Amino acid sequence: MSPLLQNAPRLGVGISCEFNGGTRALNLDALALREAWPTLIHFLEVGADTRRGLDEHMQRWAAQGWPTTYHFLDLNLAEEEDLDPLWVQRTQAIVAELGAAWVCGDAGYWHVGAREPVHDVLLPPVLTRSSAAEMARAVRALSAALNTLVVPENPPAVAYVGPLHLLDYYAQVVSDGDCGFLLDCSHLAIFQASRGLSPLTAFDGFPWERVVELHIAGGRPRVTEGLRWMEDTHDPEPTAEAWAVFEAALARAKNLKAVVYECEHNPAEEVYDNFVRLNDAFPVTG
Repeated sequence: MSPLLQNAPRLGVGISCEFNGGTRALNLDALALREAWPTLIHFLEVGADTRRGLDEHMQRWAAQGWPTTYHFLDLNLAEEEDLDPLWVQRTQAIVAELGAAWVCGDAGYWHVGAREPVHDVLLPPVLTRSSAAEMARAVRALSAALNTLVVPENPPAVAYVGPLHLLDYYAQVVSDGDCGFLLDCSHLAIFQASRGLSPLTAFDGFPWERVVELHIAGGRPRVTEGLRWMEDTHDPEPTAEAWAVFEAALARAKNLKAVVYECEHNPAEEVYDNFVRLNDAFPVTG
């Protein structure tokens, strides 16, 4: 197992943020929340891209020396060719400024064509062995270029192409890529429901020792022309299925280092209880 993975620090429970998130109405200011709840919020997962870089709130958090991880929003980890030198150089600068413990991100497609705002998307990978092998090579190349642990995340989607189960796909990625894994419990619950499966399908045989981070967030059921699906809205309350995935994953992931509650679009009073619940489940000094 990679030394970068073996030596990853335990961060505890954190909160995610988006560019300019702390300045928009109904978005939480992570710094204010950390100061108000210092025993509940231990790190910030910074979601950004190389086009805009870090905003003032992200920079202020980093200036405090508080722990961070870096979540990219502009890399097609499913394509080796997307690791162009300019993107790597700019990402190196961001990671250095943050002092990020590792780099993570939804592992699929963040753009179609050139890396421009009008081309932004978020699509899952094609669930085949050859696709998983290419992603594993991209993970290894990125980790070597950054000299940082790279942790792919299962993205949100209600439709997938390919014969593999999502967990079987990422099991190959993290094993061949010798990396950690970020299991988004809510995203996995959405995938399982979209295929008519129970929340814990395909848990057996997954390399749980490589799971270093868990995400959980709320969602809303939708119906579109008779199709029932779940939208990943980051509402305050996760679904029962997402909690079931979280609790089962927590029991299996013996090398877990971090949990992120994705709730940045909600009033503070609506997310407090779940921060308490998550800290009880995963203490920072465990």
